[in-house]
Amino acid sequence: MGAREDVECWLTDMDGVLVHENHALPGAAELIQQWQDEGTPYLVLTNNSIFTPRDLAARLRASGLHVPEERIWTSALATADFCRSQMPGGSAFVIGEAGMTTALHEAGFIMTETNPDYVVVGETRNYSFDSITKAVRLILGGARFIVTNPDATGPSADGVLPATGAIAAMISKATNKEPYVVGKPNPMMFRSAMNRIGAHSENTAMIGDRMDTDIMAGIEAGLHTILVMTGISDQAEIDRYPFRPNEILAGVHELVRNEPVESDVVPSEA
Repeated sequence: MGAREDVECWLTDMDGVLVHENHALPGAAELIQQWQDEGTPYLVLTNNSIFTPRDLAARLRASGLHVPEERIWTSALATADFCRSQMPGGSAFVIGEAGMTTALHEAGFIMTETNPDYVVVGETRNYSFDSITKAVRLILGGARFIVTNPDATGPSADGVLPATGAIAAMISKATNKEPYVVGKPNPMMFRSAMNRIGAHSENTAMIGDRMDTDIMAGIEAGLHTILVMTGISDQAEIDRYPFRPNEILAGVHELVRNEPVESDVVPSEA
C-alpha cells in the first residue's frame, strides 16, 4: 500500500482507537465527522458479536460519537455474510447473543437444533453446559464449525472473562475439529467489510490498536495499516513482531486534517 494520501476508504477498530471504557478518545468525534462531511466510505469494525449495529451505535452515541448503524461492521455480520456466501438459505445452531442470531436471520438462515448446516459460536455471557454439549454432538454429526472471533478472554469490571476462543477450544477438544474463525485476525473480515462499502485494498486503510489482530490482518489483506498507541500496544509489544504497520500514531487525532500531524509518525521498515 502506498502513502496515506492514496487512501480513499477507511476501516477502523472501535475499542482502543475510537473509545476507551465508554469514553471517546481525543479526535475520534472529529475524525468521524470529517469522514461524514467529505462522504468518505468507512466502517467501524469490532470482533464483539454480542451486540447488533443498532445497539453499538447507541453505545457510541452515549460516548459522544455519532456513527450510523450502517457504518458498523461486527464479527457477527462478517460471519453471517460468510455463511450466506457458502450456503445460501442454510441453517445454524448458534451459541451467542442477539448480534449473532439477528445477523444470521437477516442473512436468510434458519436457527435449528436439528441437523444444522453450521454450528456458530459467538460471544455470550450465558454459556451453558447444555448448549456446549449440543454443539459437540451436532459437529460430530456433520455440522460445520464456525467461530466469530478467536479471543480467549474478554474484559469486565471484575476482571477477565472466558470468551469465544475459550469456549471454542473446549468444543474443539471434544470433537477433534478446529473451527473456521471469521473475525480478526482473519483478513476475511476486512474483505467482507470492503465489499460492504465498495472499497479496494489498494486505496483502503485500517486503523487499529493491536499488532496481533488489526495490523496483522490489515497487512494480509493488503491495506495501508495505522497503529495508534491509545490501546494496548506499546513499543515493547511492537518489537515482538517481525512486521510493522505503515504508520504509528499517538492517536486518531493526528488524522484530523485541521490538526497538524505530529512528528512521531514512524514509517514502516518493512
